[in-house]
Amino acid sequence: MIKLKGLLVDEETRCEHYHSELDIVAIKFKCCETFYPCYLCHNVCEDHEPKRWSSEELDEKAILCGCCRNVLSIREYLDTDSCPNCNKQFNPRCSNHYHLYFDLEN
Repeated sequence: MIKLKGLLVDEETRCEHYHSELDIVAIKFKCCETFYPCYLCHNVCEDHEPKRWSSEELDEKAILCGCCRNVLSIREYLDTDSCPNCNKQFNPRCSNHYHLYFDLEN
């Protein structure tokens, strides 16, 4: 069972912070093993600092497609712009926040 938390506004993982048609992913945070739509939701709901996934952990299943509920590895997510299961497009602007979720330089 997937543990999903946050300030959700619909069943496709959109939240109060990010809710465009393309905002359909949730990320499992390494620090608490909980899926959140975004870092802001994590920070509102948790009392600890988020931990980033390292470059050695790219095969971790940590990205939830809010449309079909398929869980992708971090590597799969970083290598695509849509869900490989349902073909729904992901928000390309999420890449602006990768540094908050992934430590790709180590």
